[in-house]
Amino acid sequence: MQFNQSLKNYNTFGISVNAAAFVDITSVDQLKQVIQQNNNKLPLFILSGGSNMLLTKDVDALVLHLNTKGIEVVNEDHDFVWIQAQAGEIWHDFVLNTVDKNLGGLENLSLIPGKVGSSPIQNIGAYGVEIKDTFHSLTALNLETLEIETFSNIDCEFGYRESVFKNKLKDKYIITSVTFKLKKAPHILHTSYGAIQQELDLMNVSNPTIKDVSYAVIAIRQSKLPDPKEIGNSGSFFKNPVIDKNFYHSLLEKNPDIPHYPVNDSQVKVPAGWLIEQAGLKGYRKGDAGVHTKQALVLVNYGNATGEELINLAKYVQATVLQKFGIEINPEVNII
Repeated sequence: MQFNQSLKNYNTFGISVNAAAFVDITSVDQLKQVIQQNNNKLPLFILSGGSNMLLTKDVDALVLHLNTKGIEVVNEDHDFVWIQAQAGEIWHDFVLNTVDKNLGGLENLSLIPGKVGSSPIQNIGAYGVEIKDTFHSLTALNLETLEIETFSNIDCEFGYRESVFKNKLKDKYIITSVTFKLKKAPHILHTSYGAIQQELDLMNVSNPTIKDVSYAVIAIRQSKLPDPKEIGNSGSFFKNPVIDKNFYHSLLEKNPDIPHYPVNDSQVKVPAGWLIEQAGLKGYRKGDAGVHTKQALVLVNYGNATGEELINLAKYVQATVLQKFGIEINPEVNII
């Protein structure tokens, strides 16, 4: 156990704050032991990849850095393979592992930062796919009983960037592994969302495989999204707002090129990045806190921004979009 540990290298925004205590967790048994030894002396803070959070102050807690590893096939039939990954596996590495095995379902989620254990918490998604589409189950440590429990897809109550672990079960469990049900060939590809088909055309691919789709997604993300190793960020900072279809049609009168994606018969989803860019904030910067120059959905730390400065920037972006479009956009990242 380390004390007064800097978390600058453990969060992708690169915010310089300290943890009261810090332990690198490499097994479930160790996780249980550390929690028992702590005996509620310090509150617990679960740290995975640090990619979906904005730290605004020192963490007065015992930080448990989940670094467990392991990927294995746990079941298989004629059409599907059930594959389990430990919580500490890097998400993108896991996706590439499934693509290399020619198992379809996660290829659209290539290059999303973070680790496997945090992926169900906000039901991560991109390019028309969410993990709920292939999620089978997860195991999680009950922090009250220290027993491992299993949650099914239904148990997780997935929604748009939501799950039961962000709401009524928040801070009550630590996810230890996740199992996905992935498709053997022939695969069902999702190439109509965003610029995937356009990228495949540029690649001169007319009959794409899941590896082609993964390559296309990676190319798109790399062209638009900054590498956290080069400039601090957490990927998409805001959720894409879901609005009433009638309200959307009223917006079309003044904004005929506003994009949308149908959600159901009465609602549509509008890209938050488009709203921010049209509000004139793409590339906006105040000190070391800024809106990325290539993708307005991403807030960045140009070097020494504090969490508070990034929060103030986010509030300014929200207020500007609300004033221009009458649409409220909300953060996707956890603000701590």
